[in-house]
Amino acid sequence: MAFRVPRVLQIFRQAKLFATSKSADVPKGYFAVYVGVSQKKRHVVPISFLTQPSFQDLLRKAEDEFGFDHPKGRLTIPCSEDTFAHLTSSL
Repeated sequence: MAFRVPRVLQIFRQAKLFATSKSADVPKGYFAVYVGVSQKKRHVVPISFLTQPSFQDLLRKAEDEFGFDHPKGRLTIPCSEDTFAHLTSSL
C-alpha cells in the first residue's frame, strides 16, 4: 500500500498546530520530532525526509500509536534513538 504525501502533511500540520515556544529555533525547511521509547529526545530534521519511504513508515507508526491527538501536542516517533539515528543517517 503506497503512502500518499497528503497524509504525511496532515500529520505535520496537526503537530504544527500544537507548536511550542521551541519551534522558533527550527530553521526554515526543517521540523522537530521527538524520538525515544521512554525518554523523548528532540531532533530537527529536513522536510525532505517526508518524501522518504522509510521515514514515512516511522510516521505511520507514530499515527498508529498516538493518532493526531498526542497528549503533549508534538510529533513523536515511537522508536529507539539508535534506530532513528541509523535510519536518518542513510537518508
